[in-house]
Amino acid sequence: MAAPVSRETAGPVVARLKALLDEAVAAGTLGTGAKIPTERALCETLQASRTAVRSALAELEREGRITRHVGRGTFLAELEADPGLPAVARGAVQTSPAEIMATRLLLEPEVAALAARHATQADIDHIRHCLRRGDATTTYDEFEAWDSALHRAIAAAAHNGLLLRLFDTMNAARDLPVWGSLKRRTATAERRREYERCHGEIVAALVERDPDAAREHMRGHLVDVRTNLLGAP
Repeated sequence: MAAPVSRETAGPVVARLKALLDEAVAAGTLGTGAKIPTERALCETLQASRTAVRSALAELEREGRITRHVGRGTFLAELEADPGLPAVARGAVQTSPAEIMATRLLLEPEVAALAARHATQADIDHIRHCLRRGDATTTYDEFEAWDSALHRAIAAAAHNGLLLRLFDTMNAARDLPVWGSLKRRTATAERRREYERCHGEIVAALVERDPDAAREHMRGHLVDVRTNLLGAP
């Protein structure tokens, strides 16, 4: 049995799992919608604990790379053409919360409008899944993870590769310590409820295929986030 993997070393398991799936796709042994190996098999292949593998699978689910169905198993979703890009972007981004919010306000409302026009039913199902999981979370970190997953799912639903790469570069900046510290300091139960309401409005506009409503609800949500974080309307 594989030795237990600590919380500190679980990160590399995510990278190894992504590499394993990418290699299988490149070799033609795994395709979109295919069932991936069981947790036990992954533990043996990756030489990792069950806890670390589950954490890695949860991370891939948040990113939309896999889908999990109780009683059926775990299935491969559509992989990015360049899965290494977000990691590269994380290393390159040097910015501030004010710059992040300014960029989000320029980019994400238009991305939401495109998603309303181009999202497939599978995209809508995944977006709804992210919304439900975020609403059901009980901790700050879980909510933040599903919040990020929801926004990325919307960006992916626009079906524009260049815009998705720009989004990933921008979104990677949210991993910077200064952003995380500011978000945590300003987080309240009331603000979370407001964010959940706004997320619901955005998703409803996507379901209705209403680009104008999707754009305006996303813009309004981001203005609220900026005000809460920076005190600027």
